[in-house]
Amino acid sequence: MFTRSGGSGHKVTTDATPRLRTPLRNIEYRVLWSAEAISSAGDQLAKVALAILVYGRTGSALWAAAVYALTFLPALAGGLGLSHLADRYPRRTVLCTCAALQAVLVGLMSIPGMPLGVLCALLVAVQLTGSPANAAQNALTREVFADDEVYLRSQDIRGITNNTVMLLGLAGGGLLVVAVGASWALALDAVTFAIAAVIVRVWVHERPAAGSEATTWFGATRWVFGQRRLRVLIALSWLVGLAVVPEGLAAPLADQLNAPPAAVGWLLAADPVGFVVGAFLLSKYASAAVRHRLLGLLAITSLALLAMFALKPNLALALVLLGLAGAVGAYIITVTATFATWVPNELRGGAQGLYRTGLRVAQGVGVALGGAMAQAIGSAVDTITFAGLLGVVLAIPTAVSWTRVRRSAAMEIGL
Repeated sequence: MFTRSGGSGHKVTTDATPRLRTPLRNIEYRVLWSAEAISSAGDQLAKVALAILVYGRTGSALWAAAVYALTFLPALAGGLGLSHLADRYPRRTVLCTCAALQAVLVGLMSIPGMPLGVLCALLVAVQLTGSPANAAQNALTREVFADDEVYLRSQDIRGITNNTVMLLGLAGGGLLVVAVGASWALALDAVTFAIAAVIVRVWVHERPAAGSEATTWFGATRWVFGQRRLRVLIALSWLVGLAVVPEGLAAPLADQLNAPPAAVGWLLAADPVGFVVGAFLLSKYASAAVRHRLLGLLAITSLALLAMFALKPNLALALVLLGLAGAVGAYIITVTATFATWVPNELRGGAQGLYRTGLRVAQGVGVALGGAMAQAIGSAVDTITFAGLLGVVLAIPTAVSWTRVRRSAAMEIGL
């Protein structure tokens, strides 16, 4: 066993790898995990409900797409501008207040006949409110666990849960919304936020604010970009922007592979299924130290698998490649957890907001550019191949930088 010097002060056990279920023994984590899971499930329903509601009223695909964009764009601004609130104020208070406010806002959205302009304004407010809530949730989870290995397993559980919720949303979200109606689906989402606020308030311990009144909007951002090892972790996370290109091309890819319409869902599901399997295997068989050593290789491999679309795969091989890429892509859990651990507690909320925003921007830009390229060259397969090749070119020097950073960090803690 050894103790990390400086920074977080969290300890790492090196004698044994904790089981995946170990974090669930902690009641605070169980509550935070449950609150996130039920809110994520509600959000999946809400996205489908809004698309159906807006398209049903306007008959416009552009309006439906614009409203869907509103579930993404405000969160980017909020991630940079509001996440510092999770450092300046007690995190449980921030999380509960934001969840309660989101419950009210989504509840108003569920009122039948709500004018479209008001609906959009409420949606923007919901997304902005979610930024400090996400920052508080992530920072609180790091505070709950003193042991880095157990904390890493807690993030494995989160990754598995979030991707499982995504799969369930793909499988049955639309059917459920059609069955209960868009307004009732939004109402259910409001209830999930209310439940989250209550259970966090009751079972999560109150802790004083990690920062102070001197905590500034972009203080964490300036500090993070002043740290080479954190810049390298951010670069590793941005590689995901190329790894998600196939998600935006599922429909044209299925068409190019001469696959049936149902294959669009299979292609979309391949990555999250692989991710769940990969996260489980890494959690079960690899310690934090091993995962740190493998990060660069895993990042390169996840993109090299996409470059193998140069083989012009049929549907079966395409699903295998996407599934394997998703499994190897579970390395991002280790990147995220390491980033949180290497940031001082008093800056962790703002830093997590920066990290999350960068990751989402990279994904959004990757999907958009992938779509534009596929449209221009007329081939989804070639676009995915190019994304993979470009990713490998970028991942190799990033992996080399990570190896240097990891060795430097290991020397600091006496490994």
